[in-house]
Amino acid sequence: MSTNTPEGDRIAKVLSRAGIASRREAERMIEAGRVTVNGKRIDSPALNVTASDKITVDGKEVGEPERPRLWLYHKPQGLVTTTSDEKGRETVFDKLPEEMPRVMSVGRLDLNSEGLLLLTNDGGIKRKLELPSTGWLRKYRVRVKGAPKDEDLAPLREGVTIEGERFQPMDVTLDRQQGANAWLTVGLREGKNREIRRAMGEFGLDVNRLIRVSYGPFRLNELKPGEVEEIKPKVLRDQLGIALPEGHAEAKAKPMRPGPKKPRKAPPKGPRGPIGNKRRT
Repeated sequence: MSTNTPEGDRIAKVLSRAGIASRREAERMIEAGRVTVNGKRIDSPALNVTASDKITVDGKEVGEPERPRLWLYHKPQGLVTTTSDEKGRETVFDKLPEEMPRVMSVGRLDLNSEGLLLLTNDGGIKRKLELPSTGWLRKYRVRVKGAPKDEDLAPLREGVTIEGERFQPMDVTLDRQQGANAWLTVGLREGKNREIRRAMGEFGLDVNRLIRVSYGPFRLNELKPGEVEEIKPKVLRDQLGIALPEGHAEAKAKPMRPGPKKPRKAPPKGPRGPIGNKRRT
């Protein structure tokens, strides 16, 4: 029996690193017969490939993977976080700027949620950021109908079980009352499906707006809905241990806005100069 390890990497890992899909999604693509290696269609991910192998997906050749990259995206309400939707709804990938490469989302935000969504071209980054062991805090601004008191939120800080599913303790702060609604700040370290909505609903609090404002060290800040901003390579090195690209020179990241670019207008002149935008709360 041979004990030699095959050269190269598993085909699903290579497709993931090339930004085609996550490893699990790549395995499904292989099983569906959408991938060929050196002209031969494969139906099992149990295959190692090297740089000399020619790989195609849906008839298109897979090139060399780019350097690992990460973007911040301000997801608006009304978009689903999938590459395609069986109901024909618009996805976040339909609305990204045309100059964006093919990317994957790190986790998801549901249809009616908004705020910070991380995007990457590298399956390794996606996996690393999604692992529960990473333990990064994800913060949300949450608006609920009603006038809860701080003691009403205490069970959420202890952790709750809903329909047999255990939710870990949440960091919950009651910020302010605004008419018939209250604003809360909620922090999670796991992020199960619709976790905040389900947990709040268990205590009679109906969530009518949910905005993710941070994911670990990455912040939404002043990014407007639909805008995308790339994380600098230096930050990726410091936060994720990813080496800087060869010959890299630091450059300030600028937000990319969806749709055609418009010519810039000169600011109005006056004795006090341009008026800056104030942050709205």
